[in-house]
Amino acid sequence: MTSDQVFIRRLTEIILENLGNENFGVKELAQESGLSRYSLGRKLHSICKKTVNKFIREVRLQRSLEMLQNESLTASEVAYQVGFHSPTYFNKCFREFYGFPPGKVKEGAYKSPDTYFPSPISGKQEPQRPTRRVNVRIISGLLFLILVTIIVVFSYYPEFFKGNTLEKLRSSEARMSIAIMPFQNMTHDTIWNIWQEGIQGCLISSLSNAPELIVRQKETITALLQAKGLSELASISPDLVGTISKKLDASIFICGSIIESGSTLRVDAQLTDTQTKEVYKSFQIEGTLKEEGPLKDDIILSMIDSLSAEVKSFLVISKLKKDISKDHPTEPTTISPEAYRYFIYGNKAFSKLDWPLARTWYSQALAIDSNFFDAAIQLSAAYANPGMVEQSVQWVLWLYNKRNLMPVVTKIWTNWVYAINFESPSEQIKYLRQLLDIDDQSPDVYFLIGQTYNSLNQYDKAIPELEKSLEIFHKWDSKPFWVVNYFQLGLAYYKTGKYKKEKKLYRKAEKDFPDDPPVLMRQAILALSHGHTREASGYLNKFISISKEYSSSETDILESLAYVYTEAGIPDKAEECYRKALSLEPEKPDRMNHLALFLIDQDRNVIEGLRLVDRALELSPDNFEYLDTKGWGLYKQGNYKEALELLERSWDLKPAFIFDLYLHLEEVKKATGNR
Repeated sequence: MTSDQVFIRRLTEIILENLGNENFGVKELAQESGLSRYSLGRKLHSICKKTVNKFIREVRLQRSLEMLQNESLTASEVAYQVGFHSPTYFNKCFREFYGFPPGKVKEGAYKSPDTYFPSPISGKQEPQRPTRRVNVRIISGLLFLILVTIIVVFSYYPEFFKGNTLEKLRSSEARMSIAIMPFQNMTHDTIWNIWQEGIQGCLISSLSNAPELIVRQKETITALLQAKGLSELASISPDLVGTISKKLDASIFICGSIIESGSTLRVDAQLTDTQTKEVYKSFQIEGTLKEEGPLKDDIILSMIDSLSAEVKSFLVISKLKKDISKDHPTEPTTISPEAYRYFIYGNKAFSKLDWPLARTWYSQALAIDSNFFDAAIQLSAAYANPGMVEQSVQWVLWLYNKRNLMPVVTKIWTNWVYAINFESPSEQIKYLRQLLDIDDQSPDVYFLIGQTYNSLNQYDKAIPELEKSLEIFHKWDSKPFWVVNYFQLGLAYYKTGKYKKEKKLYRKAEKDFPDDPPVLMRQAILALSHGHTREASGYLNKFISISKEYSSSETDILESLAYVYTEAGIPDKAEECYRKALSLEPEKPDRMNHLALFLIDQDRNVIEGLRLVDRALELSPDNFEYLDTKGWGLYKQGNYKEALELLERSWDLKPAFIFDLYLHLEEVKKATGNR
């Protein structure tokens, strides 16, 4: 354990020993730790970028979560026991920190984030993850397929990682190694000479606190410089610095200068690749010198603090990105390593379909940096995928109102997210094409365009876009982040009769995503459509087995099988599955509606379908999906006027843009116009 970790643990122990004392604050913690309030605040901020008050509050909140989970106490009782002066304020802080109210913990709706990922304070390691509960039917749902890929789209890589050395370093498990050289005094004023090594020492001290980095120490660098006979720092050349960095086995070296112009003092710093000598990132900090007021040392100390924070944040965030898939070369919308770390935890939970945990971590990232737009976009998707569309739309609107504060690329992505909820498919494709104008090697943009064409049943247009996406991943010697890349292209091949290509595609998908439910479903559909019933049975049996492992309900499995049989052109088996699902949950309106839509859409029994959806509407009169089903049934009967009224009402009630409803409405409008 490092000295910083020991320090943090000791502070945590002191706070826990005084947990019930609501008056225990900065002054008391400083006294107990043997430091002045100033020294405590400065040291704590240098380690974890938190104020003392915030650190104390987070320790209280972490303990409160443990108590809520493990003890028979109300939220109010816990609030007082962990040192909050009022339950109302406790509820506010708890929700801001965890993303859900304390009452949800008592209901058992959420597990502690520590169950899966390192604690923000304790740093516990990730244990074995329990089996997750997945509704496999959702995997084939359109909204899921549209939004789930946002995690890939917003996996950012900054432009400075252009060199092979850093690309390999970042993708490895090793920590990033840094050598910091003395800064050069370019002011011609010897008063700044002391700060040539002073800045170097401060940067070494600050960056050494980051566990993601290995920082070569000052004594080693000084010894190498002296061995080269360099007593004058001004004579250190970039080539010599590169040579020393190689000897130190450092992948990056940092050097810089002190410049004075009139009353302005400036400190420049450059991050350079040791192998290629390419400067990846430059920093510039300025301060104003005054004849009266702060001393020059105070000014440069403040500038060094700012420089250290910027360099450290940049390097730590860059190193953290090794956990995220390769994609769009754009800076993230936060400079907080802590917020970005929570963002990564959220992405891990997202990739495992653990929506509550993902929302928890994204909310924590936003609590640290309220303008971390990437986290807000992911949070909207983590609400949308399990069907919490209204909460998702709230975040989409929040983002849309903030779009003028965003970098250009993030703004375009936000316009696209808004468009998939409120605008037409042509608008969605327009924004995606704008992204390709900026970077035509972004595989997930091609994928999203192809997926949009698939949703419109324009499969011939979808195929080249989806193929281009996979082609780029192949060029990178990488697999797609998500199986839906294969699912969508397989769907387009199937709908256009390209069965040989489809089968070959699934062989590749099996290698990248073995036994993945969406691929098994598509393989079963292909086999059934060609009469290969034994082969299809193998895929379906495996699909059912995996679904049960994920604790999917029998009704969900039956409706997934109904989808397979419908796609394969075996409507009798599909109807059998839908009817059995309804018999298991006869009072559930969603089951009524699913069978009704099938009977209407497949022209099996429109009259019975309308009777079923009427029953569903009695239970939920303003459900836009049920209104859509009934409107579509009336259209099938030739009742265009009433069908249009119901579909327009459904459209007004929809929480977001729904492709199927859009297509139904357009079809009925066309029929009405023709008549």
